[in-house]
Amino acid sequence: MAPTPERYAKIRRVLSKRQPTLTVLMDEVNKPHNLSAIVRTCDAVGVLEAHAVPPRHGTLAAFEGHTYDATSGSAHKWVRVNPHADAVGAVRELQARGFQVLATHLSQRSVDYREFDYSRPTCVLLGAEKWGVSDEAAEAADANIVIPMYGMVQSLNVSVAAASILFEAQRQRLTAGMYETPQLAPAALEALAFEWAYPDLAPAYRERGEAYPALDETGQIVS
Repeated sequence: MAPTPERYAKIRRVLSKRQPTLTVLMDEVNKPHNLSAIVRTCDAVGVLEAHAVPPRHGTLAAFEGHTYDATSGSAHKWVRVNPHADAVGAVRELQARGFQVLATHLSQRSVDYREFDYSRPTCVLLGAEKWGVSDEAAEAADANIVIPMYGMVQSLNVSVAAASILFEAQRQRLTAGMYETPQLAPAALEALAFEWAYPDLAPAYRERGEAYPALDETGQIVS
């Protein structure tokens, strides 16, 4: 079914704000509601895609099926979650792509999370609820960051921490004007616009290795 013109206009508007150089890496976040809440925040601030190492008791195949999207408010439809076998490997892969990786981790080199430039390509590394980011992944990261705490409890829920950091990134990027012009390349934006507008048709085109058809300004397929 074709989207309404209003729906297609919203799809285009949202894609024009997407930030392909801002992402998160979830290191074995094992509670479904936390993972889903993080994905929902990612959508809210314009993250294009996220990354995750599945929980120790999980599998890559199960994670790819978005087992944990129950409370994401359908955000999983708009933010792809890419699974990785291990956190250190994922960190190095993202660094090779030009991302600074900032691990939420208390260590001797930890710095206030607000001291970093989030207009740079940035990945926020978040740890599991019980054991946090692994020492190995924290060491591989470019820096360790903390949210200053002044209460009796010295940690935040992982989804709350993610929201705090991502909205600081959004604030900096708004100031830098990064939401005013599309950050996606035109071809990538057009491809995603088709996938979001026609989620039932897009897989068939990909399976056949065919280019997506062009859409007019209202989202209708141009014959």
